[in-house]
Amino acid sequence: MNEFWVILTGALVGITCGLTGVFLILRKTAMIADAISHTVLFGIVMAFMITQSLNGFWMLIGAAAAGILTAYLVQVLQTGGLQEDAAIGVVFTSLFALGVLFITLFAGNVHLDVEHVLMGEIAFVPWDTWIILGVEMPKAVWMLLIVLSLNLLFLFFFYKEIKLSTFDPVFALSIGLPIVAMHYSFMTLVSLTTVATFDSVGAVLVVAMLVGPSATAYLMSKSVSGMIVWSMTFGVTASVTGYYLAKFWNTSISGMMAALVGVLFMLVFLLKPHDGLLWKTVKRVRLNNTKSVV
Repeated sequence: MNEFWVILTGALVGITCGLTGVFLILRKTAMIADAISHTVLFGIVMAFMITQSLNGFWMLIGAAAAGILTAYLVQVLQTGGLQEDAAIGVVFTSLFALGVLFITLFAGNVHLDVEHVLMGEIAFVPWDTWIILGVEMPKAVWMLLIVLSLNLLFLFFFYKEIKLSTFDPVFALSIGLPIVAMHYSFMTLVSLTTVATFDSVGAVLVVAMLVGPSATAYLMSKSVSGMIVWSMTFGVTASVTGYYLAKFWNTSISGMMAALVGVLFMLVFLLKPHDGLLWKTVKRVRLNNTKSVV
């Protein structure tokens, strides 16, 4: 039964991150996920400093607040004239450094499991459960289901609006769409997705799950709906396959899942029919040979 919950958690991570990551790729803001996945440490430390409790609920609230704060600060700096990559770098390093500093100053004698926050251990998921409406399931599964539901509801009600603001924000603004509110709503979902995911696979590996499947899907399909389907498929494939390979080789489950994300991307990048690097190289060689014969 424990194996089932681990596999289900991995699959939900692949689906949730795959769904959210598509618009991160299309909006060219993929690295905001990297910033959020690290600045949650600042939120966790702040939650402890305020509540003086290591209760997981307050830690999650603090992490979610830090993720939203990160997205807000990046947008503020970008609006102020700073390039987006520079804004992400400034916010990411500053909040992460503050988190480490506050641990040293105010929580030096308290065990905050920083390594677990950064690296995660999905094998421990089945042991931490919540009972909601009489149903007992691992906390990570509940959190991922809740966040996945929020993402699906957001896309169901605002799919056309989020597409339009992604591809043509100027036109979207001209017809009266609230693109600023849309941006912050989406960034809030990214923050919640990151927080829900890092509890099982670790903050560092969240980036791989948010970016990798979506980037692979971008190579496979040029439609948004097609990208969403492919992204979720690659995410689930990497998670499930990574679990069994990690079990076979007795290695890190989360690490193997992230490694499979990279493997799938490289396979598609190299071997995709007609557009893969290998196919293009073969075509180029044939064309050169034809020219030399002529």
